[in-house]
Order: sequence, then structure tokens, then C-alpha cells
Amino acid sequence: MNDVVGRLRTEVIEPLKRRFVGRDEVIDLIALAVAAGEHLFLHGPPGTAKSALIRQFASAVRGHYFEYLLTRFSEPNEVFGPIDLIRLREGTVATVTTGMLPEAEFAFLDELFNANSAILNNLLTVLNERTYRRGAEVHALPLLSMFAASNHLPEDEGLRALFDRFLLRCHIDNLRREEMPRLLAAGWELERSEPIESSVTAADLRGLSRRVYQVNINGIAERFAEVVWKVRDIGIGLTDRRAVKVLKLVAASALLCGRVEARVSDLWVLRYVWDREEQVAPLASMIAGVVEPDSGTAGAHPMAVSPERVEPETMARHLDRIAAEVASRRPGLADAARLREQLCDLADRAAWLTDDRARQHLIDRARTLLSELG
Repeated sequence: MNDVVGRLRTEVIEPLKRRFVGRDEVIDLIALAVAAGEHLFLHGPPGTAKSALIRQFASAVRGHYFEYLLTRFSEPNEVFGPIDLIRLREGTVATVTTGMLPEAEFAFLDELFNANSAILNNLLTVLNERTYRRGAEVHALPLLSMFAASNHLPEDEGLRALFDRFLLRCHIDNLRREEMPRLLAAGWELERSEPIESSVTAADLRGLSRRVYQVNINGIAERFAEVVWKVRDIGIGLTDRRAVKVLKLVAASALLCGRVEARVSDLWVLRYVWDREEQVAPLASMIAGVVEPDSGTAGAHPMAVSPERVEPETMARHLDRIAAEVASRRPGLADAARLREQLCDLADRAAWLTDDRARQHLIDRARTLLSELG
């Protein structure tokens, strides 16, 4: 097991992080989803390298990959394969699945919530049972993980049921201004570089996901139960069924660190069980406080560590400076864009504060200044 984990880290995860600037979080979550045999939803605008990341991960482990952009007019045939007309003439309903989702080990569906009811019903079975049914035929799917993306969250009840099947949810945004030079350099290099090759295979990852149930979770079970109730107190609908599934993520985190025993730091995975965008910041802050005592120790998953230590007083001084600049003169277009970017960055950093009052005060103040900028 440790051999697979070591090769996955050095031959797949780390090379991808070098190629994709500012996307370490997503890459770690792709690996976590695959190791746990669960599904990942990415929330954010187009053009943030979502499909490229998943495609390159699948390519690096020589996994069968399927990708499709859904529209309101997409038909099941476009995703699951057309009916075999030759066999239909013989009186048998069969599907030509070559190159389609039923043969994929990694699948990415963009604009997921454009799915109509015909596709939706099939996807629920795919995500729940790893099977595809059409008439009397039943296909057992080799799917390791499904990945999906949208720039909006579902409101329709049927789509909420689909969203519920994605245990991991990650908000992804465009990179900040100071990261642009590195992004351009890395993007140019990516355009002319060869695909990543590794000794890790999809079969290795399938074997890794089977080891999840051998991880000892006894040491964190009581703490996990306490945190589940805290997550629910935020207003997140973490049902009993989903809470049990989250334990798979906790165990997968331990496996990816080469351990067979879960630790408190592995509870970082709960940061990604939110239902609505406004829950992202308070959930991240709460989970940061839970895992912090164990996050810096040897063997902890790198995602257990908060991105940076945030001092409320320092952030307040930054906001004072921006407020003075806004009040002293009407910022020009360039200045306004710069100030908006700084305010958005400060709001993102404030989300990691564990002090609820300080966090909310700073976020609210940043939002007020953003509204004043127009």
C-alpha cells in the first residue's frame, strides 16, 4: 500500500502541482476522491483548469476517461452511448458503450445541473450503484470517481438529489493577480509538454480504495461524532448516511499519508461537505480549529494545515488603509480593480479565522467596502 501511495505522490500528485499553478487543493481532492471511491463537485467559473486537471490525472494513471459538456438539450445517447441498431433489428435492445461513460474509470461532466430528467435518473444510479440500466440490460461500471462542475448550485429538488451524491464539494476561483506571472509561465510550458507518465495504474488506485475499510478509525470516532453535530449546527444538511460516507474520506486521508490509523488531522476532509456557498467560510474556520492541534505533526495530511496564519489585527489595519483610500478620493478604474482584488483576498483569508466574531466582522467590513466601490 505504501508503495502505491508513495508513487502516487511523487509521480502524479507532485508533478501535477508543478504544472498547475495555485491548484494544489483541487489536485489533493482528486486524489482523495479516487482513494475513497467517492465523487467530487467543483463550483466555479469556466476557464479554471478543472477538466484539464482531471484529464491529466486520468492520463497519468492510464485510466479510461470520459468528458462531456451538458446542455438542456443533451440526450442520454450522448453520455451513455447510442442503441446498437444492428442488434435492435434482431429484437435485442443493446447500447454501444465504446468510448462513453459506461466504460470510463474517470468521468467529468461539465455544467452538471443542465442535466434533464432522462440523464438525471441514469446518473443517480451510476453514482449510487456504479451501474447503468437500459431496458433489460445492466452494465456494471468500472468508474473510480465521477467529477462534475458548475458555476451555480442547484435549487430544483431533483437536482439537489444529484448534488447530494457528490460527497466532496470544492469552490474554485480564478487565480489572484500576483499569481498571474507564474500561471502564464506554467501554462505556456503545459502547452508544449508531454503528458505525465507514471508507474501508477487505475488498478493500483482501485486496490487502494479497497484498503479504506482496513483503516482503524476507533481513535477519532468520538471526536468525529462531535464535529458532525458542529457541522449540522452551522446549518449544513449532513445526514447520517453522508456522515458515514465521510468516514471513508477520513480513512482515505490516512491512507494517502501512509497510515492505517486515522488521526484528528484527517478530519480536514469535513471542510468540503458544505451545501451552500455562504457556508464555505464558517465551515473552513470551524474545521481549522478542530484539526489545528494535530495539523503540524509528522504524518499529517498537508491539507490539514490552514493556508496561512491570519492575524485579525493585521487584517483590520489593511482594511483601515483601504477604507481611507476609498474615502479620500474616487478611485479610478485601475485603482478600483486593485482595491476590489485586495478586499476579496482579505475576505478569503478572514474565512480561516477561528474566532467567529472577528471573522464575521472582518468579512462584513470587506463586503461593505466592496459595495462602496460599486
